[in-house]
Amino acid sequence: MADFKHRLDDWNKSTLAKALERSGERRDSFETTSKIPVERLYGPPEGEYAENLGMPGEYPFTRGAQATMYRGRLWTMRQYAGFGTAEESNRRYRYLLEQGSKGLSVAFDLPTQMGRDSDHELASGEVGKVGVAIDSVEDMHTMFDSIPLDQVTTSMTINATAPILLALYLVVADEQGVPWDKVGGTVQNDVLKEYIARGTYVYPPKASMRIATDIFAFCTENVPRWNTISISGYHMREAGCTAVQEVAFTLADGIAYVQGALDAGLDVDEFAGRLSFFFNVHNTFFEEVAKFRAARRLWARIMKERFGARKERSMMLRCHSQTAGCSLTAQQPLNNVVRTTIQALAGVCGGTQSLHTNSYDEALSLPTELAALTALRTQQTIAHESGAADTIDPMAGSYFVENLTDEIEKRANDYIEAIDDMGGAVAAIERGFQQREIQQSAYDYQKAIEANSQIVVGVNDFVVEQDEPLELLKIDPSIEIKQKDRLAKLRSERDPAAVQASLARVTAAAQSGGENVMPVIVEAVRTRATLGEVSDAMRETFGEFQAPVFI
Repeated sequence: MADFKHRLDDWNKSTLAKALERSGERRDSFETTSKIPVERLYGPPEGEYAENLGMPGEYPFTRGAQATMYRGRLWTMRQYAGFGTAEESNRRYRYLLEQGSKGLSVAFDLPTQMGRDSDHELASGEVGKVGVAIDSVEDMHTMFDSIPLDQVTTSMTINATAPILLALYLVVADEQGVPWDKVGGTVQNDVLKEYIARGTYVYPPKASMRIATDIFAFCTENVPRWNTISISGYHMREAGCTAVQEVAFTLADGIAYVQGALDAGLDVDEFAGRLSFFFNVHNTFFEEVAKFRAARRLWARIMKERFGARKERSMMLRCHSQTAGCSLTAQQPLNNVVRTTIQALAGVCGGTQSLHTNSYDEALSLPTELAALTALRTQQTIAHESGAADTIDPMAGSYFVENLTDEIEKRANDYIEAIDDMGGAVAAIERGFQQREIQQSAYDYQKAIEANSQIVVGVNDFVVEQDEPLELLKIDPSIEIKQKDRLAKLRSERDPAAVQASLARVTAAAQSGGENVMPVIVEAVRTRATLGEVSDAMRETFGEFQAPVFI
């Protein structure tokens, strides 16, 4: 055990020096508006420095995944967007990039998420409604028109059909002339949480796990800057779980994915450095800050002690976060600006690597341009005006925050041990364990609101007779017809023999049990096979998952 001063001296000479040599910091010095210097890092003035905190950029990463954190580079500011057609989404993306957004985050419509083309009978009425409709390479080309894929990072919120959307993106990169080793981004690819909380699954768990690990292997070899999974607690929190459950169930899923990759023959240090996580940021400010710190420390220990990871990057929990959609209210929607600001600040103080801020009108519709811009400006104001980004781990040393960090880690670890005893995350999901726990937490929270022991401003207290009307975004129903026409044109112009041959290879790869499905999916979409056709080619082998009913 060394005291903080000695730890700081060692850190300055090693970890920090290397980080500064690589990229430096945003400014030569940082200070408050009263000209008080803001130091890079604070710790206890004397006495022993707690070993379970460590230093930024060093195991166990409690104080941050990177040595300089936001003094070196601000978090990536993403805005989750996508609606209607690829053309409309492209206009929104280009607008957000012009306004200072540094990364794109794509929302897909429900048919795309479920592996159905826009002209499928089950897609009727859903095309372009909750995200953008993507059926083919041509749609993906349109969505990224005039957006060079070597100059942006793209996060795609897609799970069951993740290999197909990634393949479409890579073919567009090829046809833009961008080599795959220059392509950066994330595909969510976390289907386990779909069985737990969200429901946009297609294939049974075993097949879905195989597809996920095929993406790990393919990207490790071919797309080295791509984050192969975003292991997501966000949707479980939206379904009603607590902060502790979010950490526990997310990391338990992460354990299952790592074990699946190891079982497929991959070396942990070959793929673990490209795993990323996705967390919700809710209203309870201090708990949310502590949640990020606890999650980093717990994951580092899991990777080192359970899986024998040797590289520090393999032990590093890097995460995207998004403010809580479930906290937004249709009543007095401008109050949502305040909620989002508090949540975004908690994500920054907790040390997230990228952040999406929800728009104030999302409880009523997809965001208008003004609402999306306000959400982006919220992040920019925190980054450049609040001072929260000027020092590393600003909440460290708070008796409250340190206690919460320890308690969240302990309680989350208790859950993980219980899941281990059931045989792991997949077995626990099949028993309905996580689902029941989340249902109970959601029920308890709703009861608290109805009993007025949990106040939601504008909902069960501080209400007004009538809200001022907002201008809302409305999706033109004619886009479904246009999307179907686009598909018909594509099918009439492509080489049908080449398409059928490529789809047969997808089915054969799925049936093989050992062949990686990604290369044949890439070649299938290159022939202009559609998302639905590729999904169906795998359905022939894997079938579709039917959710059991848990009481």
